[in-house]
Amino acid sequence: QVEPVESGGGSVQAGGSLRLSCAVSGYSCVGWFRQPPGKEREGVAAIASDGSTDYADSVKGRFTTSQDNAKRIRYLQMDSLKPEDSAVYYCAADPSRWPCAVFRRSYRYWGQGTKVTVSS
Repeated sequence: QVEPVESGGGSVQAGGSLRLSCAVSGYSCVGWFRQPPGKEREGVAAIASDGSTDYADSVKGRFTTSQDNAKRIRYLQMDSLKPEDSAVYYCAADPSRWPCAVFRRSYRYWGQGTKVTVSS
């Protein structure tokens, strides 16, 4: 497997939770992105192979990214969801560790995306 594969999107009411999964192995940095309808793609979170994480200000305290190294899956736990969180969410992976931060845009491999809809 080369490209990441996301899963876990869906519809939820405001205040609810969803957990996205990204099946990917052998990469030093995995980033989470989202693209709301009619808007540009934005970074949401990033997680390095050593477990260090970084988050966009808009999701800090509500979203958590983690990894299960045995299963080679990264997760994005999304709590206290808001309608403005509605978007297509992507994970991306790269063998290069630096910088593994939310502002990073250059990733070698991208997933196909999974849609998240939050209703008010």
